[in-house]
Amino acid sequence: MKRQFLTTGDGSVTIYLPEWNEHYHSKHGAIQEALHVFIAQGLRHYQKTNNPSVIALLEIGFGTGLNALLSQQFAEGNNLQLNYTGVEAYPIAPEEVFQLNYAKLLNVPQPMLHSLHTTPWEVPCQISSNFTLTKQQKNFLEIDGVALYDLVYFDAFGARVQPELWTEKVFAKMFKALKPKGMLVTYAAKGSVRRAMQAVGFEVSRLPGPPGKREMLRSVKP
Repeated sequence: MKRQFLTTGDGSVTIYLPEWNEHYHSKHGAIQEALHVFIAQGLRHYQKTNNPSVIALLEIGFGTGLNALLSQQFAEGNNLQLNYTGVEAYPIAPEEVFQLNYAKLLNVPQPMLHSLHTTPWEVPCQISSNFTLTKQQKNFLEIDGVALYDLVYFDAFGARVQPELWTEKVFAKMFKALKPKGMLVTYAAKGSVRRAMQAVGFEVSRLPGPPGKREMLRSVKP
């Protein structure tokens, strides 16, 4: 599928898929969306609520690696051990990473972002003393872990283009994969998504969304 690299509202780059008319990140700002949804309302909130020294995190949609890069930054700045699993069915090519300007905007070395894409798949890789990355190339429907994760970043393509990823069947897998008191955050806020989460047992909260989006969802496994 053809990919185009476009600049979003905050100056950071996202990938656009013309065939689907779908962006990897918000056109209002890739970095500001990721910081709000996944770091502030996800990782930071989980740490503040539970005060762990180690967090096991599952990302649904590794994509550009932006969420992983920001999570690595957070872990290193907060004395946190983060064991990060990123699932992606269709990885971007390593050479495409050079078209992403996240390292420059976040004031980190470009190799820090590039290493997230060049490490081997299917094996844990120690990226830094605080951050271990395991990338898995597979369909999200193949996920079948039990009580493995503290936090899930649900960053799949939207329900308009991939409705099968926003169903009770998929959220049941997420519920099963989370430990008790585990959390799931997503940029989505559709009523059908919220109801699918609730149907499998999640306690769901609607929260203010990032710029350009009114709401987002955070769910907790009781």
